[in-house]
Amino acid sequence: MADKVLRVGMVGYNFMGKAHSNAWRQVNHFFPDLPAKVELHTLCGRTKDATEKHAGIYGWNRTVNDFQELLDNPDIDIIDITSPNNQHAEMTIRACNAGKAVLCEKPLAMNVAEAEAVVAAAKKNKTINMVCHNYRRAPAIAFAKQMIENGDLGDRFFHFRARYAQDWIVDPEFPLVWRLQKSVAGSGSNGDLAAHLIDVAHFLIGGMKEVCGLMETFVKDRPVLAEVKAGLSATAGKKRGKVTVDDAVSFIGRFKNGAVGNIEATRFATGHKNGMEFEINGNKGSIIFNFEDMNRLKYFSVDDPVGKQGFRDILVSEGVHPYWKAWWPPGHIIGYEHTFIHTVADLITNVVEGKNTHPTFVDGLECQKVLDAVDASVKSRTWEKV
Repeated sequence: MADKVLRVGMVGYNFMGKAHSNAWRQVNHFFPDLPAKVELHTLCGRTKDATEKHAGIYGWNRTVNDFQELLDNPDIDIIDITSPNNQHAEMTIRACNAGKAVLCEKPLAMNVAEAEAVVAAAKKNKTINMVCHNYRRAPAIAFAKQMIENGDLGDRFFHFRARYAQDWIVDPEFPLVWRLQKSVAGSGSNGDLAAHLIDVAHFLIGGMKEVCGLMETFVKDRPVLAEVKAGLSATAGKKRGKVTVDDAVSFIGRFKNGAVGNIEATRFATGHKNGMEFEINGNKGSIIFNFEDMNRLKYFSVDDPVGKQGFRDILVSEGVHPYWKAWWPPGHIIGYEHTFIHTVADLITNVVEGKNTHPTFVDGLECQKVLDAVDASVKSRTWEKV
């Protein structure tokens, strides 16, 4: 293992803070050949007692309650931002200006203007940067990228169909958490869930050029929040407040390469917990993926013999598949948390080598352009260019 040490300062400690903390804590154990070791240097949070509690649970060495203290500390090399969406752009710009490498949770910003300002700050400061679109580093999706580049789906794409289905707010008495407030979240299922589908589409087949969409808010008001609990759970208070984001979004679109897209995201798909799925159809084959069966990729090839054609299952758990050499023997599957470990592993290499890899802040901006275009289309009730 390398002697170089990269010290991380992270802001936020709830759902994403837990996922990121686990990644930083585990990465050197399973990727021992990385060019640097990681130190969980400082955790930043608004509340002193809660920050200290979570630092003890996750293994952080120090705590602060002022983000500026992370930036002013010369020992900290990487700033990891897992706070709510409305803080992403401001904190990221400040971290770039402070000369730190930056990992920011998605979405990068609340709108295109903010995302452009983030990209400009990173360019000005030559910041090593990454947006945490962790699904790119699920082995099956990373392998799908290799297959596409190898021409296994052909040289022309026809369809990108995708759906992200959850059901955690179907209960109308579920409280008004920050993800249901536009002033903090920016949007609902659009920025929270559809952003993942858009980014995967960009990663696998390229950018979109125009969209036409609709949104719906099924529950207009909810009990105010009394207490945030683990994951996406919370306790309701007695008063009620207005829901100001979309519960569901659906849009069609055209890609720059001529493919057509059909994308849906909802938090009201009863029975679905994290059903992120997509299908890509090319002139030589197709692939299907569902994150709830994340170690498997379905593949159809027109080159298979007539009479023996059909979708085959590829279990992406052998050493030939991306990232798998770090883990277990074939068939010993991995899970959600490992996508974050893969993400920070690549970021560590980036920081040491002084170069960026996907997804950068520019990728985050391209995703935000689609999100904003969908929002504009809903308001104008017509097609909008990206």
